[in-house]
Amino acid sequence: MRTEDFWQLIDEARAGGGGEPGPVAARAVALLAARGPEDIIGYARHQTRVLAASHKADLWGAAYLINGGASADGFEHFRGWLMAQGRAVFARAVADPDSLAELPQVRAASLSGEEFSAEPMLAVPWDAYRKATASELPAEREPVRAPDLNDFWDFDDEEEARRRLPRLAALFVEPPVE
Repeated sequence: MRTEDFWQLIDEARAGGGGEPGPVAARAVALLAARGPEDIIGYARHQTRVLAASHKADLWGAAYLINGGASADGFEHFRGWLMAQGRAVFARAVADPDSLAELPQVRAASLSGEEFSAEPMLAVPWDAYRKATASELPAEREPVRAPDLNDFWDFDDEEEARRRLPRLAALFVEPPVE
């Protein structure tokens, strides 16, 4: 599966899923299961690469600020939510995590405390493969290189958050202005 096909499937799922991650994931499973085992395996490989490419310290810091904390699993689930937002939002957030401050739902979350998580998006290839073949997705043979997180920082350090993610820090570190 090519990059364009991967994101096109997510866009189709978004169009039919109302934009909420749960329905987007369910629609993605149905669309992917209709394609056949090789496409599902290709989708799984691409998803692994997309998640590896987005495993960056500043994006984790953004997830931490937005969600009021983010464990390793929480960061994975946040990136599932980010995938459900589509290619443009995902790519922009990976390149500039502070750009998430521009999303209306993130701005609203600074006041409401809403958290963003979509574990079902991460399960799409496994669920689709089970649906299409009544068996488990074969284990991936291609190892994924672990990301370099040497640039890790203390996400609770408000000054560092302001320096690295100024727009998000203005929303989530500073007290809300009513």
